[in-house]
Amino acid sequence: MSERKVLNKYYPPDFDPSKIPKLKLPKDRQYVVRLMAPFNMRCKTCGEYIYKGKKFNARKETVQNEAYLGLPIFRFYIKCTRCLAEITFKTDPENTDYTMEHGATRNFQAEKLLEEEEKRVQKEREDEELNNPMKVLENRTKDSKLEMEVLENLQELKDLNQRQAHVDFEAMLRQHRLSEEERQKQEQEEDERETAALVEESRKRRLLEDSDSEEEDGAPAPPQPALWPNPTAILDEAPKPKRKAESWERSVGSLGSRPQLSGLVVVKKIDLDRSTGRDPAASTPGAVRNGKAADPVARAPGVSSLSQLGAYSDSEDSSGSN
Repeated sequence: MSERKVLNKYYPPDFDPSKIPKLKLPKDRQYVVRLMAPFNMRCKTCGEYIYKGKKFNARKETVQNEAYLGLPIFRFYIKCTRCLAEITFKTDPENTDYTMEHGATRNFQAEKLLEEEEKRVQKEREDEELNNPMKVLENRTKDSKLEMEVLENLQELKDLNQRQAHVDFEAMLRQHRLSEEERQKQEQEEDERETAALVEESRKRRLLEDSDSEEEDGAPAPPQPALWPNPTAILDEAPKPKRKAESWERSVGSLGSRPQLSGLVVVKKIDLDRSTGRDPAASTPGAVRNGKAADPVARAPGVSSLSQLGAYSDSEDSSGSN
């Protein structure tokens, strides 16, 4: 096994190649080769179709006493795939093709048959003209007459086409000119639209930049949180935002918008006023006048109802302590 890859073999000193007997093989020896069917054929025995490209294990032999320009011609033997009948065909180097010999017929060779028929007719004509000068003159007359007929028919077809399809070159040039002008006009309009769009976009961008710069220059300072002097001073400030006021009004109602609620609070009368002899209506700012209860504390402008409610509670606490 180690000698199968070596390139040099060992030759003993007494080796004589002339003593090796030469193998004598017959000239018509057959070889087994693997090939594909070169054309479509049909078996004559069973009618089976054998299509081009089907693979066979064929026997190949060299045809004796046949050659073309020194090239040997080979014959192949195959068997039908259905009935195992023998089919033979051989090479045709003259036409670079294959020739069917025995056992089947070749299909789809109408073009080849037509070419063969033309070649046969041409060959017969050449043989006739070779020994008969009058036949040559007759064939030339026929050829010239046939050529004249062909030219006349061709001229008639040209005249017919010119009558049916008249071309107005002036109209074609005019239409081309108009189409060219329309195309230039359309391109000019598109350029103008693009220019206007670019100008408008640049103007909008400039206005936006100017507005941004003005906002940055004149932006108000952020409000500073107010410092309350005492914890209860928040009651005297302006009312809370609208959302909180609305939620308060939905829950308990608005004191400032309904004057009837102010009559529910009455200041308690004190005996000190009777002892001094002063008029309670004059001394007490929250006295009842004309059957209506007045506010015990004068409502200052901008004071909320919560501050007034705080004033009422402070007055009651002070009166109770007295």
